[in-house]
Amino acid sequence: MPEPTAGPGEVVLEVGAAGLCHTDVGILHDPMWGERIGPLPLALGHEVAGTISEVGEGVTGWVVGDRVGVSPNGTTRPGIGRDGGYAPFCVAHPADLVAMPDALSPELASIGTDAGLTAYSAVMSTGGVTAGQRVAIVGLGGLGQVGVRVAALAGAEVHVAEVKREVWPLAEELGATSVVADVAELAALEPEVIVDFAGFGETTSKAVQAVRPGGRVVQVGMGRLEAMVSTWDLILKRVTLIGSRGGTVEELAEVYRLMAEGSLAPQLTTIGYADIPHGLDRLHRGDVTGRLVAVPD
Repeated sequence: MPEPTAGPGEVVLEVGAAGLCHTDVGILHDPMWGERIGPLPLALGHEVAGTISEVGEGVTGWVVGDRVGVSPNGTTRPGIGRDGGYAPFCVAHPADLVAMPDALSPELASIGTDAGLTAYSAVMSTGGVTAGQRVAIVGLGGLGQVGVRVAALAGAEVHVAEVKREVWPLAEELGATSVVADVAELAALEPEVIVDFAGFGETTSKAVQAVRPGGRVVQVGMGRLEAMVSTWDLILKRVTLIGSRGGTVEELAEVYRLMAEGSLAPQLTTIGYADIPHGLDRLHRGDVTGRLVAVPD
């Protein structure tokens, strides 16, 4: 790929780290993503952090050498609407940049842009989680582990539904009170809020059945792009079922603050750029604990 240059109102980043996301698996394997991607050919990678190497005409507030993360939810759309972080350099719009605190590594900053931001916003903004609430998190993957920790930091009583028993100890380390294998088991707890970071169809339907009357189910995971939901439970229990995607640059700044102070430290594994295809295959098989992050070879 040719090295990009900064046009008016743009900056070029030298990529320091790029997180691997299940969305990339969806893009590669599910035709429904096709209309949202392009123009092609396209370098994927929407979890990007790095150092500004060039500033275009008219850009203010940012200079060469600034360490930043790129919000994937603005107009830049790295790895979706333009070349992303699976390349040595990428272009970004200044409005989508968030400064990395000195104590924050590019690896953590990269997953903060999506896994961190999406989970934080789903729990705190869409879910409206507050201290003392009983909250359930479905799925303890890259987003779910952030969701558990954020809810615990907010003072909520957190419970987790996760089929992989080998990661149950991680849930407790993050502040969860209990862990179950099946979402249906959450019904006995009657959570006020359930955030589904798995999204495998039945997890959504079981969450609607398990949440307490008047409760809220926040849908984030897209393991399957369809779900059959009991309208009986939805209506008679007056359940709110709402989707959540991404977040704001202000929320990303808060995620970075929590990461820099050490209270939010998602589990990650670093790989080289040459290992990205294998890493995406592992994600496709469900063979990843935490988050994979690619760093330049």
